[in-house]
Amino acid sequence: MTQSIFETANQVINKAGNGKKILFASVPADGHVNPLTSLAFHLKSIGYDVRWYTSNLYSEKINKLRIKHYPFVKALDIRGDNVNELLPERLNFKSMAGRLNFDIINFFIKRSTEYFEDIKDIYEDFPFDLMIADCAFSAIPFVKEKMNIPVVAVGIFPLAESSKDLAPYGLAITPSKSFAGRIKQAALRWVADKILFAKSTKALKNLTIEHNLSYEGQTIFDYIVKKSTLLLQSATPGFEYQRSDLGKNIRFIGAVLPHSSSKNTTPWFDNRLNQYEKVVLVTQGTVEKDIEKLLVPTLEAFENTDVLVIATTGGAGTAELRERFPACNLIIEDFIPFNDVMPYADVYISNGGYGGVLLAIEHQLPLVVAGMHEGKNEICARVGYFKIGINLKTEKPETIQIRRSVVEVLNNVTYKRKVVKLAEEFSRFEPAELTAKYVDELLANKKHEIVEDVREVFY
Repeated sequence: MTQSIFETANQVINKAGNGKKILFASVPADGHVNPLTSLAFHLKSIGYDVRWYTSNLYSEKINKLRIKHYPFVKALDIRGDNVNELLPERLNFKSMAGRLNFDIINFFIKRSTEYFEDIKDIYEDFPFDLMIADCAFSAIPFVKEKMNIPVVAVGIFPLAESSKDLAPYGLAITPSKSFAGRIKQAALRWVADKILFAKSTKALKNLTIEHNLSYEGQTIFDYIVKKSTLLLQSATPGFEYQRSDLGKNIRFIGAVLPHSSSKNTTPWFDNRLNQYEKVVLVTQGTVEKDIEKLLVPTLEAFENTDVLVIATTGGAGTAELRERFPACNLIIEDFIPFNDVMPYADVYISNGGYGGVLLAIEHQLPLVVAGMHEGKNEICARVGYFKIGINLKTEKPETIQIRRSVVEVLNNVTYKRKVVKLAEEFSRFEPAELTAKYVDELLANKKHEIVEDVREVFY
């Protein structure tokens, strides 16, 4: 009888040890999906059974990683390219607060239950042991509490956790340690809680009541951070505001960047790189299509000068820009691998996309940033605060602002020195390996819990 008990216990334990199934889940946006590809690829390469739940828009990208893709079925597939079509009432909101609350409710809060319904169906086919999701994936609390499955969130934008030491996230207000500054920050937290985010917070509260989820009055992004088993924050402590009350579930893992294929390809190069002493790289990312925001003023600022400007358009307006700016010191392309071009650059001009900023830091490249929407104001604020570049605090900088800022960054050694120091900190972190370490620890703990359950049953 005793032998039979031990055999049964060992069967359960061994099953737990072999049950290394991980479901990735992402909000349908490039900045939420792309960074996680490197983590998924690594975990798959070391033996985990990895699958991915997100929009069909990313099926090809995920399938190229040889990872099975589960598409949205019950979840409404709202993306940046179709939001105004699916939610035309969004255009009626003119105020920042109105549009912000509408987006939070409709992009995130309302999608949470739909995501969860899909995930429960996925579990029938793929009984995963752990879920890894971007830190805006609103079904995280459901999976953690309703399914009792550990969930790892990945911070794909600056840390959104609230703190008594900071102003509320989203206002892009840098920390102050003065008495007056701390009073102001506390007042702003009250305003954000009671006024700015009141509507979306009420919607979240009603959702948690309806579905019997524990809740302590946070905004949606703070709520997701606190409900995650672990929050693996992309970047390092040196690129984040200090908090005396940092959550115990938060770990910094370095710059989480997209997976790049190891296929042998010829690196991008242009002979003009050898003809100019100073090189400026400018991009608006792949989402922003208005070339007048950043590309045009940068090209205007340095047209027919001794500065080489390399502009990547993401496919928006390339032909038009080439026709408007034919000067030989301007290179305009749809896309150039940043790992190929950043080693040649002296300044990186960006609207504040998190991945590009982190990659620039890795390449010891000081920045000029100009972005306000989709949370980019918080990224740009950190660039200025840590003195690794200049934050123009606008969505549409003037040509003269671009020129003066680039000249300042080139002539003031502070920016280069600061970004070199931060890059050295980045180099001490291995995101994929650290993620694997934390995943292994969580699964080992889960295995331990199963062992304890077995002992309780038999003894």
